[in-house]
Amino acid sequence: MRDIDPAQPDPGTVPPVSGLLCYCRPGFESDLAAELTDRAAGVRVAGYAQTRRGDGYVLFHSDNGPALTHELPFRELIFARQKLMLLAELRDLNPSDRITPIFEALAGRGRHGELIVEHPDSDDGKQLAGLARSFGNALRPALRKRGFLSQKDEARFPRLHVFFVSGTHAFIAQSVVGDSAPWEMGIPRLRTHTEAPSRSALKLEEAFMTLLTERERNARIKPGMRAVDLGAAPGGWTWVLTREHMRVVAVDNGPMQADLLDTGLVDHHRVDGFRYQPVGPVDWLVCDMVEQPRRVAERMATWFREGWCRHAIFNLKLPMKKRWQETLLALDLFANNAGEHATLTVRARQLYHDREEITVYASVE
Repeated sequence: MRDIDPAQPDPGTVPPVSGLLCYCRPGFESDLAAELTDRAAGVRVAGYAQTRRGDGYVLFHSDNGPALTHELPFRELIFARQKLMLLAELRDLNPSDRITPIFEALAGRGRHGELIVEHPDSDDGKQLAGLARSFGNALRPALRKRGFLSQKDEARFPRLHVFFVSGTHAFIAQSVVGDSAPWEMGIPRLRTHTEAPSRSALKLEEAFMTLLTERERNARIKPGMRAVDLGAAPGGWTWVLTREHMRVVAVDNGPMQADLLDTGLVDHHRVDGFRYQPVGPVDWLVCDMVEQPRRVAERMATWFREGWCRHAIFNLKLPMKKRWQETLLALDLFANNAGEHATLTVRARQLYHDREEITVYASVE
């Protein structure tokens, strides 16, 4: 087999494809497809979505993939766990030699700084985990030998993704560090805390990790800050805040875990979260109440309009249908009713630990 210069196209290269490959929670493919379609139209980049329910990913075909990935920053996408720029689609792969077609697809694509071999986070996709792991171990040194991959991981080059949807069908794509999720399959690996009152603690931990930059976390999450947790019982989100040594008013008619109250950092108010008003402004408001998303968004807007909080993380529980449309309505309602601020930052994402909901981070300066 002759060597291929990664800097030069090869006459036998696999026909390229163009567009985006985005991962999502299985069952939310149509919502991500609707989001990509609307956002692409908003930046005047033509294209169309291709997906199937339960696959855990969406293809968005466009003749101008580089422009599309530039115009749709990953941080602004809500239903995408990961955003990749498509390079090639490989069908009918020979199980005895899957590497040669990848070499051909990468000819002329330059060098990459890291290899990630993945599969969909779906019932069928999880059966490919063993293949992805073993194939990655074989492909990595082969790519380095040919010059397609740096000798060690380097963030200055794009990351190369090989995404298997079956043993004979894969997509080749790339991501840019800083404009994509840093985790394999777009899934952060968080440790379950047995001492936490509920698994919902993972939602707030992931929200802090995903929706805030490192600089924002360092500046906005500090010991001694004051917080309010609406719909707090049994205390999963309050527990996360107390681990940051914040003082928390936990608002819920239900009982809180006794260990939380023993910390001396928690004041439990048995009142309706939609009626509670703080005595004075607080640093953080968090809310995971089960209620219609527009009602929650309106109440969160009241907290910002009245100056009751500076930062917030809240969940919006979505309906079974038209979830993208409901998301837009709720976020617009919040932004339009949050009052006049020099800067109002709003970011939203369906987190890995979310289910039928999205998580919103809002902040004013």
